[in-house]
Amino acid sequence: MRYAVIMAGGAGTRLWPMSTRNRPKQLLRFIGGDSLLSIAAARLRGLIAPSHLFVCTSAAYAQQVIDELSILPARQILGEPMGRDTANAVAFPAAILSRIDPEATMAVLTADHIIEPIEVFQKSLEAGFHTVEKSPETLVTFGIAPTHPATGYGYIHKGEELAGSDGVFGVAGFREKPSAQVAEEYLASGKYLWNSGMFVWKVSTILNELKTHLPQTYEGVQRIAAAWNTPEYEKVLNEIYPTLPKISIDYAIMEKTRHAAVIPMPVTWLDVGNWNSFAATVKPDADANRIAGCDLVALDSSGVLAVSDSEHLIGAIGVKNIIVIHTADATLICSADHTENIKQLVERIQKQYPDQYT
Repeated sequence: MRYAVIMAGGAGTRLWPMSTRNRPKQLLRFIGGDSLLSIAAARLRGLIAPSHLFVCTSAAYAQQVIDELSILPARQILGEPMGRDTANAVAFPAAILSRIDPEATMAVLTADHIIEPIEVFQKSLEAGFHTVEKSPETLVTFGIAPTHPATGYGYIHKGEELAGSDGVFGVAGFREKPSAQVAEEYLASGKYLWNSGMFVWKVSTILNELKTHLPQTYEGVQRIAAAWNTPEYEKVLNEIYPTLPKISIDYAIMEKTRHAAVIPMPVTWLDVGNWNSFAATVKPDADANRIAGCDLVALDSSGVLAVSDSEHLIGAIGVKNIIVIHTADATLICSADHTENIKQLVERIQKQYPDQYT
């Protein structure tokens, strides 16, 4: 049977002060009134039954996720006691699913992307399921055709089309976030895709890969899964999970396996990872100013992003390309060219005000 797991554990510090430890970005209702998590779940409507949809998130967010996705029972929300990167966020639900259905085919999806059109996304995901059901040893990932030389994304080097397939390619390599010059070369070659961080594979296959390449995680999640739905589950989970090696699924498995394949996904794909990418979801006015959740009166100003979590008026005079984010607890004023430094700012705030604002 087919299952899907949405990974929704990130804190989203680059979207501070909206996104905080108590309210992460995937649960914020700032995309047309919906959260990124609810949008991710809605993309699967008609393709994955609610009974086969799981969410892996931080245990601290579990109740908020349950409230957000009321169609899912609590048993389908898997809470990590602490973040241990994506290899464990994949291994944990894979081990649980293996107990439910040893023959399960599992899609791993993200909770912080805007993907359109949904029909094309679903068609690509269907192709991934079909590929894995036909060739159970295959680990499918999805690549997005780059529209510009992005330096903030990882890349997949697309190999030759696999024999007997329709649009499924081998993987010549995974590349980390490149320099501007290298990103230009990738774009010009036509051989590189943005790494979407989405996958399809058989649960048994990914567990075997983990057993080979990351045995400590494999053994740990098997012990956790054995305790699932028993009175010992929370105790076992809290003892074992923090000891698992912190590593990404790309480093742990995808860069080592001989069975990786990539399916190009021809969609508009936006990783809502910072305020600049969020701005792309908001329609600009004639001066390229954008607002969300507030009012803006701008005089001799352009390229202003103004966001508030409550009814609020922001005035701007003689400024260009700045970001103003207002919440009840904190306000961010930032040049649009310096959004990557927000994480550093949050770290400094946490040192000065450890129990406030973040």
